[in-house]
Amino acid sequence: MAKILGIDLGTTNSAMSIISAGKPEIVENKEGNRTTPSVVAYTPKGETLVGQLAKRQCVVNPENTFYSIKRFMGRKYDEVLNEIKTVPYKVKSDETGKIKIHSSILKKDFSPEEISAAILKKLVADASRFLKEPITQAIITVPAYFNDSQRLATKDAGNIAGLDVLRILNEPTAAALAYGLNKKKNEIV
Repeated sequence: MAKILGIDLGTTNSAMSIISAGKPEIVENKEGNRTTPSVVAYTPKGETLVGQLAKRQCVVNPENTFYSIKRFMGRKYDEVLNEIKTVPYKVKSDETGKIKIHSSILKKDFSPEEISAAILKKLVADASRFLKEPITQAIITVPAYFNDSQRLATKDAGNIAGLDVLRILNEPTAAALAYGLNKKKNEIV
């Protein structure tokens, strides 16, 4: 049976895990770390960097290094005016009011889902390498306060990354499930 990857697609860092021998196990990324920075950068040479390599671009290439993308997922431009002021890259609106992230190097606009998909692709590639088998299915966690449009945007990001997203799960629910996985008696959590 194929493994299903659990992904915590975070605002700052992302993590992934699987159930192995009935226990949750954190999957390390290619660099050997248990978390991956949720950062995507485009270089002057046209390369796409994700994770730690992208994070290193923040100072030298701030207009083309995208982080905190989760804040923009599934939201309209007029909903994120305060968040836009906190990032050095250009966030704009398309003709329908949807958010677009502009890369000046590539002279291209990306949706938040496309940027998140780049992060998910790296996570899946790293998990496939770690587990020595291809990963095609995932469960992705989101904050409990995410509305339907934010949940759908997260699922869309997974689909863009080539994943079959089986579930979008609230982060507190995932934590409670992980806590209670090996508990034999009934408790109140």
